[in-house]
Amino acid sequence: MENLAPLKAGLFKTHLFVGSITFVLALLLAFSSHAFNGKNVWNDWPASNGLRKPTYSEAIQAEQLIRTRANTWSNFAYVIVGLYAISLGYGDSRRSIANSGGYLRQTPAMSFAYGLACCYLGFGSGLFHASLTRLGQQIDVAAMYAPLLMMIAIQLGSWFPCLGSKKMPTWPALIAVVGVLSALLFYYKWSMSSFQVLTTLIAIVLGVTLVDLFHAPRQKPVRWLFCSMLALILAVICRQLDVAGRFSSSESWAQGHAFWHLLTASSLGCMMLYHRAQPAMASVR
Repeated sequence: MENLAPLKAGLFKTHLFVGSITFVLALLLAFSSHAFNGKNVWNDWPASNGLRKPTYSEAIQAEQLIRTRANTWSNFAYVIVGLYAISLGYGDSRRSIANSGGYLRQTPAMSFAYGLACCYLGFGSGLFHASLTRLGQQIDVAAMYAPLLMMIAIQLGSWFPCLGSKKMPTWPALIAVVGVLSALLFYYKWSMSSFQVLTTLIAIVLGVTLVDLFHAPRQKPVRWLFCSMLALILAVICRQLDVAGRFSSSESWAQGHAFWHLLTASSLGCMMLYHRAQPAMASVR
């Protein structure tokens, strides 16, 4: 029982860190929303198609700072997942992890990067649904790619943690590639189909995950993959019902697209837990 004390203390600090940061951010958003009540702060920003021809069912309050409340606030789910990844990565960097630890536990930098990608998604999607501006839409769509790119990078890193005779770690190069690709996908957002890019990345994530499941006889934490896939399927169902106007009334807080945010964030969190629990090939620090 004594050996569990440091772990329990670390988890308490992680929960405290995530809860505190989330509370402060939520308080700032609530205060800003109240301070700019009735003031159209987005009036001079080029509007997105989401303002002119709404895709989702939630009622638009064009004269508010937060034009769609449920679809905006629900993006805190991505931020929470990101903060957990960052906090857990920091904890991993402070203690020695044996080879039995998952790749993400052995490579705190990858956990940091994954957490930042999830926070980036929460910010981008939140900005879009709050503003319904063209720039917000561009950031939102580009931010969706970042966690998926990081999942691919994490899987590749777990297969090839080091390269060369000097055993140079691969994580710096993988993170750099994700950063460059994310910047390019943001820059060229309007010249490509976001649906095709998103589905391609999801297919790649699924492909490399399936390869990993069968390429070595290591025990895998399959339960987290199952939970991640289930959450993603439910998220798609909620989103499509919302687009069809069959999920809830336009004034309800229970919006289908808000549930899309909550469930896809859960899917990202389950993938993080999968890579933390997954047996690693070798130490990569």
